Amino acid sequence: MARAVWKGTVIAESDHVETVEGNAYFPAAALHREYVRPSATHTTCPWKGVASYYDVIVNGETNRDAAWYYPTPSAAAANIKDHVAFWRGVAVEK
Repeated sequence: MARAVWKGTVIAESDHVETVEGNAYFPAAALHREYVRPSATHTTCPWKGVASYYDVIVNGETNRDAAWYYPTPSAAAANIKDHVAFWRGVAVEK
């Protein structure tokens, strides 16, 4: 089982992740939503589309924009629709 962990807290876990450009994308249903809140940040990837972000919050500490997802990915990235990836110190254990 793959897990995304920050500050000792599991943020997401799943038996299935999609790997794109070395990043593990967890199904949105695997996300423990009590540890995330939407961010106003958006970025654009030339081939995946526009990404939206979540802040990760554990025990009152905030890791800004530590999770991202593509609400409407391009056709080339259709496999990561409804999936979330992590960075900025969030460890992905497989």
